[in-house]
Amino acid sequence: MQALRGTQDILPDQVYKWNYMERVIRHLCALYGYGEIRTPMFEDTKLFLRGIGDTTDVVTKEMYTFEDRGGRSITLRPENTASVVRAYLEHKLYGDQQVHKVFYIGSMFRYDRPQAGRYREFHQFGVEILGAKSPAADAECIALAYDLFQRLGLHELKLHINSIGHSECRAAYRKKLIEFFEPKVDDLCDDCRERLHKNPLRILDCKEEGCRKASIGAPEITDYLCDDCQEKFDAVKSYLTAMGIPFEVDPRLVRGLDYYTNTAFEIQYTPLGAQSAICGGGRYDGLVEEVGGPSTPGIGFAVGMERLLLALEMQNLIPEPETAKHVYIAAMGKEAEVAAVKLQKELRDREVPAEIDLQGKSLKGQMKHAGKSGAALVAIIGSSEMEEGVVQVKTMETGEQIKVNVAEAADYMAKNL
Repeated sequence: MQALRGTQDILPDQVYKWNYMERVIRHLCALYGYGEIRTPMFEDTKLFLRGIGDTTDVVTKEMYTFEDRGGRSITLRPENTASVVRAYLEHKLYGDQQVHKVFYIGSMFRYDRPQAGRYREFHQFGVEILGAKSPAADAECIALAYDLFQRLGLHELKLHINSIGHSECRAAYRKKLIEFFEPKVDDLCDDCRERLHKNPLRILDCKEEGCRKASIGAPEITDYLCDDCQEKFDAVKSYLTAMGIPFEVDPRLVRGLDYYTNTAFEIQYTPLGAQSAICGGGRYDGLVEEVGGPSTPGIGFAVGMERLLLALEMQNLIPEPETAKHVYIAAMGKEAEVAAVKLQKELRDREVPAEIDLQGKSLKGQMKHAGKSGAALVAIIGSSEMEEGVVQVKTMETGEQIKVNVAEAADYMAKNL
């Protein structure tokens, strides 16, 4: 049996890398005032159909959807914003009229072609701000992501931002896009031909070479923004400039999900090459209302943890884990083994990592294992030690070995470790 294609096992000698990333994330989120939220890994399929949009690749091609034993259509979450919004509504968090800032770390699922840093079960870190309409929220959201990457040591960053306006702005732009692409319909891929009259903005996001060539010279959304949307976009840019965060306005940046409005952004790490995006997000002021709640502004982003890990590994930016000094207890004979278990418990009660032999090795074999394991101290208990009521304590670095009364052994080693 093997792990299914597009999934992976994260083994103990690799988990420290994930723990490191999560530790930095949790510290930063606390600094910015975000609380953690954990949502279920599966939801009613209708949540994603309404929230993400039925013209997106995520819904049409990538969702893991199945019928459960009760005949309900269930979907493994392909992203977490819709789930956060559902929790926000279900628990009536909107009732306190406060801004809610949350973050999450967890598994998402999309049926996609696996490639470097991309899996069918993948992990995302993301944040959501609900109830904040100020462009300052957009700037804070972007700043948090940018700050995270810099704290992790990634400096070759490119921030691309755009405004895709609100529904009224996009209506005029959508009409112009259709007029632009209709004469080129034969150059579009099958998916984009289908999108043309449903969601032409998605053509700009298509990675097919034919579609990219066909979109050269396409109208730009920034030319169709209303005064209010333009003012908001200008404010976001001014806040980013004030914080010293460099950016590039990218009129082709539309993001892949239907719920985005106004600000859209993406952070790229150039050493990753063609697949350089490590973070994407934007504003979604219509999403809460779309899934049945009151009109509520929102903005957020998500970071693919596998892609982030790949970037950090490329630059050797993950520090080696700090290994706590530990004690190895070598014992020979039944009574000594019982004494070893007791001593191990006493050491652990004092917060001292302690290990005993679990394979029935000889004393020589145990001492060899103690050396390989990097033990700082070795406690040796045999028949003669049992008779004397002592433990031989060996300092591995110096080779010094002394006898310690068995009743005092745990305290002695705890102080001298």
